[in-house]
Amino acid sequence: MTMNEADQISKQTTLFGFIGEHAGVSRFSAIINKKFKDHGNDVMMIPMNIREDDLYFTVSNMKESHVNGAVISSEYVTEVVDLLDNANSMVKRSGMCDIIYKEGQTLRGDIFSARVLTEHLKDMAVSKVAIIGTNHYAKAFSFLACGFNVSYFNDNLEALMAFTQEVDLANADINRIASGMEVDFSGFDVVMDFSSMNSFEMITKLPAFSVDMKNSKQASALKTRAGELGATYVSYDDLLEKLTTKAYNEIVK
Repeated sequence: MTMNEADQISKQTTLFGFIGEHAGVSRFSAIINKKFKDHGNDVMMIPMNIREDDLYFTVSNMKESHVNGAVISSEYVTEVVDLLDNANSMVKRSGMCDIIYKEGQTLRGDIFSARVLTEHLKDMAVSKVAIIGTNHYAKAFSFLACGFNVSYFNDNLEALMAFTQEVDLANADINRIASGMEVDFSGFDVVMDFSSMNSFEMITKLPAFSVDMKNSKQASALKTRAGELGATYVSYDDLLEKLTTKAYNEIVK
């Protein structure tokens, strides 16, 4: 009897972790485990509730453990980069990693969520994109943003100009967004928040879709403003079906 018939782990079962501060609350592991089961894969993902203080210890010890890798929840994607032995150029240039593979005594990092995001926008037939902020998700998305007409917004224009140089964006459309201003995003198809701004009271109109990569345990200023303005808000948790499908394909390939 395989693990997937009995929902039990055998010595042959490939174990993967889902590491997050509130990993057990997320449906990520349950959804992907159903995919493993439906396809007859002897693989199981284990939700691992890890506090930030314990993250270094947990990931470093993966090399000696029975866990073959881990998906990293959005709140920890920058912290794990320094713990990798190998990483592709996108991980190095964006400063984020959301999936780790154990290869012998080494850990290799990659990114899958930014690809899910670009695929999701293409599925929605989105063209004009407004990005707020300059964080790791903004960088990763920018490397994949071919085909989109992207405008960049930030409260600090100097930081935004430095960001466009980092990601090799020539003649980027850069704009300031700050309290006291009135910002109308209705000319865009989607606005994505990759900033640390805690209020969007300056936004007077939002497009049809507002997206960030915050999970349900993280405060979202964009979610609040979308609710006030009656716009559709899409979170990390709203993308779980696509995120788990992508992660599944990466793990079993």
